[in-house]
Amino acid sequence: MISVAGQQDDPLSEVQQYHQHLGPIPPPVLLPQIPVNAGLSAQTTHPSSQTPPPQPQQQQQYQPRYPPFNPNTLAIPIPDSLRVKTDSTRIWGCLNDAEADSIGCVEVLATVCSTILMVLTLPISIFLCFKVVQEYERAVIFRLGRLRSGGARGPGVFFVLPCIDNYCKVDLRTVSFDVPPQEVLTRDSVTVSVDAVVYYRIRDPLNAVVQVANYSHSTRLLAATTLRNVLGTRNLSELLTEREAISHSMQVTLDEATDPWGVQVERVEIKDVSLPDSLQRSMAAEAEAAREARAKVIAAEGEMKSSRALKEASDIMCESPAALQLRYLQTLSSIAGEKNSTIVFPLPIELIGPLMNITSSITSKMAANSATSATTVAEPRPSEVID
Repeated sequence: MISVAGQQDDPLSEVQQYHQHLGPIPPPVLLPQIPVNAGLSAQTTHPSSQTPPPQPQQQQQYQPRYPPFNPNTLAIPIPDSLRVKTDSTRIWGCLNDAEADSIGCVEVLATVCSTILMVLTLPISIFLCFKVVQEYERAVIFRLGRLRSGGARGPGVFFVLPCIDNYCKVDLRTVSFDVPPQEVLTRDSVTVSVDAVVYYRIRDPLNAVVQVANYSHSTRLLAATTLRNVLGTRNLSELLTEREAISHSMQVTLDEATDPWGVQVERVEIKDVSLPDSLQRSMAAEAEAAREARAKVIAAEGEMKSSRALKEASDIMCESPAALQLRYLQTLSSIAGEKNSTIVFPLPIELIGPLMNITSSITSKMAANSATSATTVAEPRPSEVID
């Protein structure tokens, strides 16, 4: 606070004088609790005489100047004042007042010297002070080793002071890389080789530069380890049939792990699953045997259905003798349409039946005659019996 005479008063002394003027603070007095219904009844009976109770003033909650440090998310907390350029932004970040004053003086001195050097070396220094970043790039500027306020610069032209400012360019485009083939042991103890492809982009340039040394290399290593960890919890059948679910789980895991680095994993795809040769042969033999078994079952079902249909057709033909003759004529027409020189005429069973009966009776008579002749030859003569 500045007084009228231009002298600066100490705010702490004014607070002490105010407390001395008030005197000692009396102990708190406990008031009896008033029922809620009583107050409501009094307010309803005498609405004109009651004055509205004073509204309690809302106490402003203390807002910290910088977000609290969370070791699970960020290794180096970056205040919001360094991300967005405002009029009240301080260039020395989250330091205390004494350290900020000392470093601020050094920074001011270095800035003045750099400005003088830039003026003395005009117009050559202009080519060193003005930098350009593309539409898909951002520049993170450090002054004397500390992050400058205002966040990442770009796209377009930005200004840096020589000798005290340095900057890092960050590409915001989507980057893809191949995960090297990983030898993974599945949950059912099968060794497979799996490779994948990962697509990611930079979401926060400040975190990508400040929180991790090399975000690209770190993301590649994390993708390889995550691929091994996720596939180690799946069976071989799940690995071959549920690729989309596995890719989604890998994408979620990688995105959560790389979020403090300012990296967003957009997509993960499993490219190929390589099986050992012996396992491929055994799986092929198993699949072939299963197909043969299904083919035999299908053929047996077809035979059963065809025999049932033939039985029903024969029953219908037995009911109508003319149906057999029509079927015979239809067969002749189909044979004649194929331009064959030989035509087979089937003989009806009704004509062969009497002939077969005569043949069977003759055969039975001949068998009876041969049996009687054999018995007469075997009987002895009377003279032979007397001798």
